[in-house]
Amino acid sequence: MSLQSTDQIADLLTRIRNAVMVGKNEILVPTSKLKVGVTEVLKKNGYVAGYEVIEGSPRGMLKVTIFEPGTVAKINEISKVSKPGRRVYSSANDLPVVKSGRGMVIVSTSKGLMTGREAKKNRLGGEILVKVW
Repeated sequence: MSLQSTDQIADLLTRIRNAVMVGKNEILVPTSKLKVGVTEVLKKNGYVAGYEVIEGSPRGMLKVTIFEPGTVAKINEISKVSKPGRRVYSSANDLPVVKSGRGMVIVSTSKGLMTGREAKKNRLGGEILVKVW
């Protein structure tokens, strides 16, 4: 298994999606600042139970707890919007609303990663990375 992936976020989301489908509550992925940032936004909004960065050589690992044992996953669908071949940008006024507000998008703005609601409130646009509900 190779530790390098062309699209790190797509790899993280695929591992989360596959774990939810088979009922696994934890995954391990090679860590990066962007993956930790996306996981932090997911945790803050209740889509994952928690995460932990495990230091290692040559590269650390990110352990994501999707749901606590005895409960069910809160993620129904998670997908990558902006891809390496097609970047998707949006202004603050045009940020999408997912499932009539029951879902969210994660946006990479000049002030860091945040949800679409936070970006609209702060009047910031940026690259739409993830759609989850």
